[in-house]
Amino acid sequence: MNTQHTVSTVKSGTAGTEEVARIEAYYTNVKRLGHWTASRTVEVTARRGSVQLDLRSASIPEGDLEVRITGERSILKILVPDGTVVDESELEFAGRCEVKDAQRHSASGGRRLKLTGVLKRSEVRIVRGGVATLTAMFSREFVDDCRTAHRDGTLPTVHAPESVHEGTPRNAL
Repeated sequence: MNTQHTVSTVKSGTAGTEEVARIEAYYTNVKRLGHWTASRTVEVTARRGSVQLDLRSASIPEGDLEVRITGERSILKILVPDGTVVDESELEFAGRCEVKDAQRHSASGGRRLKLTGVLKRSEVRIVRGGVATLTAMFSREFVDDCRTAHRDGTLPTVHAPESVHEGTPRNAL
């Protein structure tokens, strides 16, 4: 079985300054939690895999977020802050596909998350608020973050990246 996952950041050719974070997951699970990118644009390519993205980070600049998806028999879980408006109008579906968002109709006033690309027998799950925090906390990445924070004398950031900046000293609160 072939497994591969990568994350790369590249600069866009036309604007010259916009960075795009790229994630590939082929037959594997990939999680990017906490402060993993400062880009507002993410490209996800997944085939028979699972990708979990945390877009709650305070290091992501203000403005609209865009997730470009190419998914085949995959699950993409996106953690977003409360109030985020999800625009899936440019997302194409092939076969049985679904965008699950429990607060789809009640979200307003926050950032706009634009989903584009193609889903082939895949699913996108939008997770917000307390459920997003619990999702991040019940992961191996949170345990590793807690151990690193304890060793360095800083606060862990994976559970609440929107309110705790990376490298914040433990006695800052």
